[in-house]
Parts: sequence; structure tokens; C-alpha cells
Amino acid sequence: MAIEIREMTIRDFDQVSALWKSMEGVGLDPEIDSRAGVKRFLFRNRSLSFVALEGKEIVAAALCGTDGRRGYLHHLAVKPSRRRRNIGRGLVDRCLSALKKDGINKCHIFVFAKNHQAIGFWKKIGWSVRKDLFIMSRPIREIVVSALLLT
Repeated sequence: MAIEIREMTIRDFDQVSALWKSMEGVGLDPEIDSRAGVKRFLFRNRSLSFVALEGKEIVAAALCGTDGRRGYLHHLAVKPSRRRRNIGRGLVDRCLSALKKDGINKCHIFVFAKNHQAIGFWKKIGWSVRKDLFIMSRPIREIVVSALLLT
């Protein structure tokens, strides 16, 4: 059966969420990756995220967004039984084309250091590991609480 790639919508959430949850190496946050969180993300990043379908079944998905300067790919996932058919590469190419159309010339991804299979995939399709950067994170909740303590 042929693979169709189309824009992701919130109607895809249940299938996409189940796909992400079934994938080893995809880190999900219960709040951010909830239906409401994904809906907000898709609204702010229209026409940048895509799903791949085989019939009515979503077999792959890529969440893509931008901060206005750089693009970011999140949660690329392809069902193991559908891998090695260029579906992941097709989703990535579609996301990068959409970013380029929006004037974004560079895209980043976040990959867990121990996810060697994903790192191999990304290297194979032309991405490189940056050793000059570290990602640092902090929950915003803590910042809000700290600011309140100062008043």
C-alpha cells in the first residue's frame, strides 16, 4: 500500500500519541505532550508537522516548529515494521521544506545520547552531532515561584 504524507492535525493526536508512546527513545512530557499541549504547538507552528499514513493508519509522525530563527524537529517516530522505506526521511524532508518556505535556514533536533539507533539515522541523512553545545533545561514553574518570592 502507498504511503501518503500530509499535515498533522489535532484529529491525529490519539494515533500519534500512541505511536510516540510505543517508541523506545522518544521522551514525552505528560503536560507538554498532552492533547492540549500538542494542539497549542500545532496552532503556533501551522503547516510544519506531518504524518505518514498507510491507508487510514498513521505509521510515522514528525512534530516540527520554529522560534522564528531556527527550526526544531521533535518526536520523529516510524513504526518499526515500516522502517527502511524512507518514510522517516520523507517526513524530515517535508518538515525542512516547510521551514525553508517560512524563511528558516537551520534546524535542530534533540536526541538522547544513548539512542544510538536514532543517532545513526540522523547521521545517515546528513545531520551532524554538535560537540560545542550542551542543552540545558529548567522548568518555568520554578522561575515563576522564585520571582514571586522576590516581591
